[in-house]
Formats: sequence, structure tokens, C-alpha cells
Amino acid sequence: MTRDLAAEVSAALPVSVLTGALGSGKTTLLNRLLEHPALGETAVVINEFGEVGLDHLLVRHVSETVVLLDSGCLCCTVRGDLVTALRDLFLRRVRGEVPEFRRLVIETSGLADPAPVLHTLISDPLIGARYRLDGVIATVDAVHAGAQLSRQPETRKQVAVADRIVLTKTDLAAPDAVEDLRARLRELNPAAPTAVAIGGNVSPDLLFEAGLFSTRGKLPDVARWLNEEAYHGHHHAHGSIQSFCLTFAEPLDWEPFAASLERLIAERGEDLLRVKGILNVAGEDRPLAVHGVQHLFHPPTPLPGWPDGDRRSRIVFITRDLGRDAVAAAISPDRGGGGTRGGGIPA
Repeated sequence: MTRDLAAEVSAALPVSVLTGALGSGKTTLLNRLLEHPALGETAVVINEFGEVGLDHLLVRHVSETVVLLDSGCLCCTVRGDLVTALRDLFLRRVRGEVPEFRRLVIETSGLADPAPVLHTLISDPLIGARYRLDGVIATVDAVHAGAQLSRQPETRKQVAVADRIVLTKTDLAAPDAVEDLRARLRELNPAAPTAVAIGGNVSPDLLFEAGLFSTRGKLPDVARWLNEEAYHGHHHAHGSIQSFCLTFAEPLDWEPFAASLERLIAERGEDLLRVKGILNVAGEDRPLAVHGVQHLFHPPTPLPGWPDGDRRSRIVFITRDLGRDAVAAAISPDRGGGGTRGGGIPA
């Protein structure tokens, strides 16, 4: 069912997607991270150099679109197709035309929605064979985020789908306002750890290795974003966006479960902003991790072990205009039947 996906994922390069509203501190955070010795073997993909203040770090041009930074990192502009850029960067790495890199950061400058980048990582077979999603990092401006979360659905979506949240400009906001903002962020995304950037500085250890699908990932992180207690047994709603965790006590029969999930994807895929879970599948000796963004799902990937003593299947859903009860009814193990084996989650 899963081929040797664990080995494939382990060999793939981890990708972190950096998102956030304009002016929320993405550029400052990126600059500070690239100065950190631990990130000396990192490639960075951005939309245009003109949008990112990396000039003081530039050493020499490797090509028209790739620049070598003094930290040893690579910075690559995207003037066209992201798939082409990622393929080209990987091929240059294989040929020795650019320095070796072990991690990729994609900054979604000018993109309000991180979903297209996540779609690329999941849907393109050549990209998926070389890169794996490590996590989504969202920067949140402590001064303006209160109004942005109320008025801009894009900002809510960025926070909702994030695996890590970085709170910026806290020194410019009132302490009470910062605490209120933290509470709103917890309601919208209760499982994502929130780090505070002081002068743009955040330890890379707090942002990377989110534990999604790497066999080297940190299992405690998997436990965190699958912690049912984080949802207090109820779903959290923020405008049209909701987050909730569904659990299944008995091992799942893969065929009917996959069929029911495929039907949900076909019918309401646009409203499944993000799905990630750990499954106890009958006949499998290890838990399977699943991850999806709207209509696209990554093949199930075996983890090296369970993050804790809880062997229940647990799935976190971030949805838009789609409630917990409707999702629970749609993927109930009792529903089963029908479906094909080639849809949202391949068997």
C-alpha cells in the first residue's frame, strides 16, 4: 500500500513554506535565519529579489536566477513556474553547478495564499520525489494582525494552515493587545507553537523539523498537532474557518476509509484547507501519516513509531464553511463502500 515511501521521504529535501501578510516581517525573519550557522546549507526560493532585502548578503551571481550568499546559502528568484525553478535548482545541485544544500525555504512574497505552493509540492511527481514538506511558517504582525484577522480571510487562512507561528513587532504593541492576539491565534490554530521574534531573531530549532513526514522528524511534534486536548473536545471556529480533531478508537480498514475520504475530497475539497493525521490501519505495524491541502493529498507515509502511548487514529481538519459533524459523518468507518483506489489518497 505504501511502497517504500518512508525511504523516499527520508531521502527528500525538507521544504519550509514561509508565509504571512505584507509587512508582517517575513523578510526580516528570513534575513536573520540565513545568518544563523545552522542554516548555512539552505536554498531559498523567492518571487523577486526586489521584494526581499537580501542585498547586503549577496556575494556573487551563480546564474541569472541563483545567487550565492555569504552564509553559504543559495537564493533563487522565481520569475515563472515554481515547478521549473525547483527542478532546475535540484538538477544544478546534482551536477555540482551550485553548492550542496540540505534544506529549502520558499517565501511566498506577494502570494496571500500558501495553498498553490503546497499544491506544487504534493501534486508534481518529480518535485515530490526530491522535496518533502517540512512545515508552514506564518509571520503575524502584533500591531496590525488584530484588524487583519477580522477583515482579511487570507490572513486567517495563513494562520490556520501554519505549523509554526512567528509573532513579530511585539515591542510596538501593548502587552494586553499581544495577549489578546495570542488567544485569537490559539483559537484559530490551537496546535501550532507560537514563537516571538525579537528584532527578527528566532532560533531555527523552533521553526524547522515540524515532524510532518520525515522519518527523522520529532515525534513529540506529531503528538502536539494531534493532541485532542488542544481542541478541548470541541471544534474552534474563527469566521468561516474551523479547526477540529477527529479520533477513531479501532484500527481502520483502509479500503473503505480511503473511499469515504476520497468522496469528501471530491465533494468539498476546496473547503479542506489543510488535513493532517496519524492513522492506525489494520494490517500495518507502524502508524501512517496523511497530509492534504484541498483536493490534493500526499500518499500515506509510515512513521518510525507512535509519538505516545495513544494508538487511536487522529486527524486534524482545518476547514472553511465545513463543520465537524459533516466531516465526521462523511468519513465514518461505518459508511465504507464504493469509491476507487486512485483518488485523493492512493492505496
